[in-house]
Amino acid sequence: MALLPVDEAKRRLLDRSLPVTDVETVALADANGRVLAEPVIARLTQPPFDASAMDGYALKAQDASTIGSVLSVIGTAAAGHPFAGEIGPGEAVRIFTGAPVPPGADTILIQEDAETLEDGRIRTKIAVTGGKHIRPRGQDFAEGDIVLSEGVLLDYARLTVAAATNHPALAVYRRPKVAVLATGDELLPPGKTPAAGQIIASNTFGVGALARDNGAEVLDLGIVPDRQEAIEEAIGRAQAANVDVLVTIGGASVGDHDLVQKTLKAAGMELDFWRIAMRPGKPMMVGALGDMQVLGLPGNPVASLVCSLLFLEPLLRRLAHLPERKREAKAVSARDLAANDARQDYLRARLVHDGAGNIAADPFDKQDSSMMKIFADSDALIVRPPHAPALTAGDACPVLLLRP
Repeated sequence: MALLPVDEAKRRLLDRSLPVTDVETVALADANGRVLAEPVIARLTQPPFDASAMDGYALKAQDASTIGSVLSVIGTAAAGHPFAGEIGPGEAVRIFTGAPVPPGADTILIQEDAETLEDGRIRTKIAVTGGKHIRPRGQDFAEGDIVLSEGVLLDYARLTVAAATNHPALAVYRRPKVAVLATGDELLPPGKTPAAGQIIASNTFGVGALARDNGAEVLDLGIVPDRQEAIEEAIGRAQAANVDVLVTIGGASVGDHDLVQKTLKAAGMELDFWRIAMRPGKPMMVGALGDMQVLGLPGNPVASLVCSLLFLEPLLRRLAHLPERKREAKAVSARDLAANDARQDYLRARLVHDGAGNIAADPFDKQDSSMMKIFADSDALIVRPPHAPALTAGDACPVLLLRP
């Protein structure tokens, strides 16, 4: 099978992927970051009454149209404690922010513009006009209004207005379910002491974190040895959990000890492709086992993370109804770069400011796909398309931001 260009591989992956349609109802407190499956329709009007926007005095504007007008204060209105009466000619009610405007009043005189007299009256310092400092009923929304549309991503602002519409829970799309499976006789979980030839498994934590960051629930299937029956059992657990995506790490190639692809095919997986014209990450596998998507990531840590960024992230965002995450940015190269070969390169780089005010991408000298610390220290990946010509420092180069 020939090496597949990156863009073609991504297109084929996404073309076969449909957003989840299952809907669940979650409490407001649990809805942050979820996507609405139904519009939020206001169950009440906000504000539910004409409300004072300031501390001051509610009165009739015609009674205070000149400076020095004197009015009698006949009561008080506060938020949650309306004035139980009606304002007559020459009368005012002491009012506080959020309180209902008493019947008969048509304006608010703010307290700084009123002089308090000893006999329970006030004298105006300004000529009052009607309609001042009143929030009219329904100014924000009215009962029956569509306040939030289906498909919007819920955040702090949208949850605030959803709560104000008197909805204690919201209908949202189910999160995509992702199972992550690491394979390899050499792998141990963090905290163990490696014997000769063993290493600590790290990829599952980064891949799982990226999946959660993109709206997924993650099932960690743990580490299984390079034995077909162990891999079969783990695949069965993923199927029993009805996951949308199975992500395997390592063993997706066709060497004597690479059993993942072989085992998945035996279980009925339809293989779409498994070799991509990219570096790092060439031996990535994509297929489907029934309704379950399968992504086989390379075992090298950086390769698995780059493939997750390029393929798993857009797949999960498609499934989760989330907008595409824009990581592409423009930069200039901080140093000379040699011409590229037939594979699309992703070079780990720091972003710095050059002397001309540009954002410059400065690649690390070492780019081995096993070097995790360099990836953690990077701000971006310089994208070098296949057969890209040599670059001179200062030339434009596209980058993918690792932390948008």
